[in-house]
Amino acid sequence: MDAIDELINGAKTFYEDARTSENGRSTSWEHCYRVFRDARIDPSPDCDYLSLHLAFYLASWGMYRGSSFLLQKDYKVLTPIVEKILKPEYDCLFGVACVSLRESEVQERYTNVYDDIAEHFRPIRNEVAGREVASSVSPVLITKILMGTLGCVPAYDRFFQDGVATYKVTTQEYSPEFVLRLVDFYEEHNDRLEEARRGMRTEDLIYPQMKLLDMGFWQVGFEKDAGDAK
Repeated sequence: MDAIDELINGAKTFYEDARTSENGRSTSWEHCYRVFRDARIDPSPDCDYLSLHLAFYLASWGMYRGSSFLLQKDYKVLTPIVEKILKPEYDCLFGVACVSLRESEVQERYTNVYDDIAEHFRPIRNEVAGREVASSVSPVLITKILMGTLGCVPAYDRFFQDGVATYKVTTQEYSPEFVLRLVDFYEEHNDRLEEARRGMRTEDLIYPQMKLLDMGFWQVGFEKDAGDAK
């Protein structure tokens, strides 16, 4: 099976799991993404409520494990990030189509919001560690936040990394170039991916292109890991 077939099958498996598993963690992304979508057109968004949604989505997907500095803080530590993400300048990133990520202004906005999140977390992480931590804030955490709130980049966790590495679609190490290589892949297979994506919606929520890549490659990596463990 080639990369595009396995990606589409994986995305469908992930999506169907969210339909068949009542209150399963796969729906945490849907809840989070929907409330942030609605907040973008709300003149007085409830950032406390949004912070709670973001925190639970992150917890569902492993960002509050014992080694995480977030575990030592309450959900309100996310509120400044919520406020940044809701700025109108980032409207262009919400559910962004892959082709638009090539635009210089969109790339700049993406870089800015990524860096803003990293800068917010850096002193908090240092405080929790009791020292200045030399390494960068984890791209896994930052991309999970961006996937949950804007749907503009896959969550670059272990299973996703393994999935893209299986077919050498892009690098296992996160970088801005990695995003553009995913754009190349989506454009190359646009017709088939868009056909699959049209079947991925729930009520009034349409899955963005980057969510399809996120689900598909995560599932590929997850199944590969399960197979290797046998």
